[in-house]
Amino acid sequence: MIQIFAIAFGGAVGALLRFFISSGVSAWLGPGFPYGTLVVNVLGSYLIGLMSEALLLERVAVATEFRAGVLVGLFGSLTTFSTFSVETLALLQQGAWPAALGNIGLSAGLCTGVAFLGLLSGRSLFYPSRGIIYWSRWPVPYGWLLINFLIAVLIGFFLTFLVEWSPVSDRLRAVLTVLLVGGFVTFSSLYLALFLHEEALELKHHGRWMVGLLLGNAMVCLAGIWLGFWGGELW
Repeated sequence: MIQIFAIAFGGAVGALLRFFISSGVSAWLGPGFPYGTLVVNVLGSYLIGLMSEALLLERVAVATEFRAGVLVGLFGSLTTFSTFSVETLALLQQGAWPAALGNIGLSAGLCTGVAFLGLLSGRSLFYPSRGIIYWSRWPVPYGWLLINFLIAVLIGFFLTFLVEWSPVSDRLRAVLTVLLVGGFVTFSSLYLALFLHEEALELKHHGRWMVGLLLGNAMVCLAGIWLGFWGGELW
């Protein structure tokens, strides 16, 4: 039952992200080509490749539910083959054969390529050290910190489309921004806490180290979001 709720929650978040990213990119680049669908499919393909390696190698108490919520729910809803198919058919019906064939080639080639790059990224981070280095006897999960930073940069970058291009009110944009940023920082910190627990680090015995690492993760996430937002503004 928990796994079903995790998939449902991840699916809801992924569907919302797909709508805002796709609509924002389409409004920015224009309706002549399905740029929004291409972007979400490429982004989702890379992230599912990256997270597949990371989540299959990392073992924590809620790994099964976490993997299902992220891989099946979140990225399953973020990417969309059905919309790609309908948009390609629409291009064919309009007589835009070059655009339709280009969409097929770009979607198939880019999505497969970036998924492979995601797998390679995950393997390079988590083999053979499980993404951990030791600093003064204390484990530092650099793999997850780097992944959190990367995802935070992407969140910040695509928040620019939410703020500037998505067809929603300013109040709703602000609420969604706070929920997305706060939810990601909280969720990533929770998973990091579970990882530290699996490494036999208890709060009552290693409180300063755990709190410091969680605060560091929050700072890494916020710095990544700011960097992505700044990059999106320059773009």
